[in-house]
Amino acid sequence: MKIDFTPDPALYPFEPHWFASSAGQMHYADEGAGPPILFCHGNPTWSFLYRNIITGLRGRFRCIAVDYLGFGLSERPEGYGYTIEEQARSVGELVDHLQLDGFITMGQDWGGPVSMAVATARSERVRGVILGNTWFWPADELAMKLFSRAMSTPWMQRQILAKNFFVEQIVPRAMAHPLTPGEMDHYRLVQPSPAARKGIAEMPKQILAARPLLERLARDVPARLGAKPALLVWGMKDFAFKHKTLLPRIQAIFPGNATVELPHAKHYIQEDAPEEIAQAITERFG
Repeated sequence: MKIDFTPDPALYPFEPHWFASSAGQMHYADEGAGPPILFCHGNPTWSFLYRNIITGLRGRFRCIAVDYLGFGLSERPEGYGYTIEEQARSVGELVDHLQLDGFITMGQDWGGPVSMAVATARSERVRGVILGNTWFWPADELAMKLFSRAMSTPWMQRQILAKNFFVEQIVPRAMAHPLTPGEMDHYRLVQPSPAARKGIAEMPKQILAARPLLERLARDVPARLGAKPALLVWGMKDFAFKHKTLLPRIQAIFPGNATVELPHAKHYIQEDAPEEIAQAITERFG
């Protein structure tokens, strides 16, 4: 299944790029020149989330922002499971196809586990790590477990698939910065039907179902990436990924980190604080 949507060039001023992964056609933005940064999104977003960060960085960095299969402009392949293991495999294929070396990863929400899975498998080629409002270990907080179980019930799965619950309800509440109608349409119209939303519906299930991958990352990230230069950018008003519990845990894994607190940002930090994030990346890695 392909998505019939053309982004507004005033909002998303990037040339489309396509990669034929082993599972399906993936769309990605590839802007600028310099040290490469791989931007990995979460749920229910896509590379559009990073647009303002990319425009702030593409004068000094090569910015590569991928749409996972089932998200954004990428294909919805028949028979694809939309597991995080599969998503990380597809993104890793893109990294290898582009022959990225000395690259930096940025991950937020599910982009944390995806980017860390890609990076741990290619740690000798990773220059640095950027993480914000995310995690990459088995869910051990009661709230996260309950969220996964609640979103996995048949009733909530129907809300996600039939009524686009994540886009219509969670996205607006998880941003301090209100979106314009045009910006909101860029999240809404790339998920036009229940069949197009299978990836969105699977991700909350994966909080618990991806435990084997998350157990692996809990071991491999400190061992393979812990000594890398790291930048942590954290929305301090995130009601889901709370800074008091998660941020110190990630800081301990990356002892040489630089941390930038975003005092007014909620969960989708890329929408709430793109200029601050771009400045922090330039200061840390530019």
